[in-house]
Amino acid sequence: MIPKKSHIRFTSGFPRSLMLLAACAAVVTIGCGKSNDKATSTGTPVPKATQPTSKIGVSLLTLENPFFKVIGDNIVLEGKKHGYEVIVVSGDKDVSKQGNQIKDFIVQGVNAIVLSPCDSKSIVPVIQEANKAGIPVFTVDIPCNEPGVKIATQIATDNFGGGREAGVAMIEALGEAGGPVAVLHFKQAESCQLRVKGFTEVIDAHNASGKAKIDIVTELESGGAKDQGYKATEDAMQANPEIRGIFAINDPAALGAWAALSKAGKADQVKIIGFDGQPEGKQAIKEGKIYADPIQFPDKMGVQIVDAIIRHSKGEELPAQMLIPTSLYRQADADKDPELK
Repeated sequence: MIPKKSHIRFTSGFPRSLMLLAACAAVVTIGCGKSNDKATSTGTPVPKATQPTSKIGVSLLTLENPFFKVIGDNIVLEGKKHGYEVIVVSGDKDVSKQGNQIKDFIVQGVNAIVLSPCDSKSIVPVIQEANKAGIPVFTVDIPCNEPGVKIATQIATDNFGGGREAGVAMIEALGEAGGPVAVLHFKQAESCQLRVKGFTEVIDAHNASGKAKIDIVTELESGGAKDQGYKATEDAMQANPEIRGIFAINDPAALGAWAALSKAGKADQVKIIGFDGQPEGKQAIKEGKIYADPIQFPDKMGVQIVDAIIRHSKGEELPAQMLIPTSLYRQADADKDPELK
């Protein structure tokens, strides 16, 4: 808009054409005030950075275990690619704490909730709250197959199949002599229940074949942690001095078992089968501390869970569960692994 004449004074003796030119320059100057949008040197507005419009709330069993941290990190990275803000928290194996985290997600109005249940049965009422709020719930690694809840889909390792692979590895490790073995469990996690079930099934079939018997003489709680795995192994050795094998439901428990055996001078006498394939576990396999692991792929879990959330948001019907097979990892595999020392 051109300013009113009262704001522009023409001075006698100065060429009118030049005065008009000066007035136009003033108009241009007035029009170059501050704007809400920044401009480039050419005057083209720079669009504001787009902010994520959708949120995913993630509560994992524990972030102390590197396996779950890999899952969380990959959900964050993959979610960001698709415009999601991802909030990852640790349940710390405490179902009450995890329940409060899910309630917080509901209050925040997240678009999806992902969890690895600390206890699949005890977490049911809070999942039902999310269901009532219309927020889809997905589980990763640890399933929730309890009645009365709606899970959009479950993405997990084929834990039962992995447990069967662990049984095969134990038979292979003990050879023709067989002998007593211990199981280091984490009973509150349904995934670990499936691992032990698969392991036991293979050992039972082996024993029924008439070959050298492998006796599961004890199942002890390891908490899926190194310190508790250490203590459980000490207890197993005290109760069963002739023990020849240990199946630990994850790498931290397996590494705790090896530390206890090493201290007792029995590291060369007892074969350990772990589960996971974390870097520390793979390194232990290379060094001969652990005989073998059915390895999981937590990076794939993180990517697939985001893909499932996107597909669900578009109205696609998802299968009840999507299982990722394990792969049995022995010392020969570790020797060829470029990621190890």
